[in-house]
Amino acid sequence: MAPQIQLGLVGTGRIGRVHLQTITQRLPQARLAAVTDVNQQAAAAAAEAFGIAHIAPDYDALLADDRIDAVLICSATDTHADFIIKAARAGKHIFCEKPIAADLAQIDAALQAVEAAGVQLMIGFNRRFDANHQRIRAAVDSGEIGTPHLLHIISRDPSPPPLDYLRVSGGMFFDMTIHDFDMARFLLGEVTELYAAAGVLIDPAIGEAGDVDTAVITLKFASGAVGTIDNSRQAVYGYDQRVEVFGSAGVARSDNLFADAVTLSNRISVYRGLPLNFFMERYISSYQAEIAAFVACLVTGQPMPVTGIDGRIPVLMATAARRSYQENRPVRLDELLTDG
Repeated sequence: MAPQIQLGLVGTGRIGRVHLQTITQRLPQARLAAVTDVNQQAAAAAAEAFGIAHIAPDYDALLADDRIDAVLICSATDTHADFIIKAARAGKHIFCEKPIAADLAQIDAALQAVEAAGVQLMIGFNRRFDANHQRIRAAVDSGEIGTPHLLHIISRDPSPPPLDYLRVSGGMFFDMTIHDFDMARFLLGEVTELYAAAGVLIDPAIGEAGDVDTAVITLKFASGAVGTIDNSRQAVYGYDQRVEVFGSAGVARSDNLFADAVTLSNRISVYRGLPLNFFMERYISSYQAEIAAFVACLVTGQPMPVTGIDGRIPVLMATAARRSYQENRPVRLDELLTDG
């Protein structure tokens, strides 16, 4: 029997605890050797909840632990790039929540450190591991729907995040649409050009914080296909997550998930309940599957399914979307590659 992969985790907030639960309850081939957090009380609470024996006083101490083979970075976004560099230099394999950073130069420095160290890096775009999205990808890859012509992604949150979060998140294109940029690439390949139309239609305070709350982004793919991403910070009926790929021989479409599959019908209406209301409910299985994939790659030595480049390109797309919105014009991604 192969020895257990020894893991360390930094960031014991909401996502960190989801990964802790997956590892401790579902992945016998891995073991949590230590956790840490800038909030040591939060780290202690997580350690107690999941039976983790060691709480490192800080991230540097976690990396200095020779038992640890790999780290999971679930800390604040502005720490990700630096934490990746430190982990790589310490010889640890890395799982990092998206995004690596909002700045492309920081991302490049992190990826260079990973390459120089020869360690593995996986970025946490969990929606790739959703069973519905994978089935659509399979329909595209197998030719079931012919040549893809159109992509439509609908991604609408039930309510806006707190303003304190919006002020440091980088904006909607970076903290929300970035998932959809990755999904567009996952399903149809590389995007060459995009145009973002956006506004503040939900809460003026979001605009005062320098962000938008409503957007439609059109995408041109290298294949010739065309796509749209439809985002809103507030869908009053719940978490709206739908994807469609239309092709020359058919269409593959996924709908929202519901708490139950019951439809109630009477003489005046046909009724069912609202969709699942939060991303932690809608995508919990995909979070579990992505960590299982990360551990499996560590065990087998296979390449990671979501690479550092997969983490970089959606940030490039978000940067292009921000420029498109600000300048009210389509932006080719290669424009950003030539910027000084």
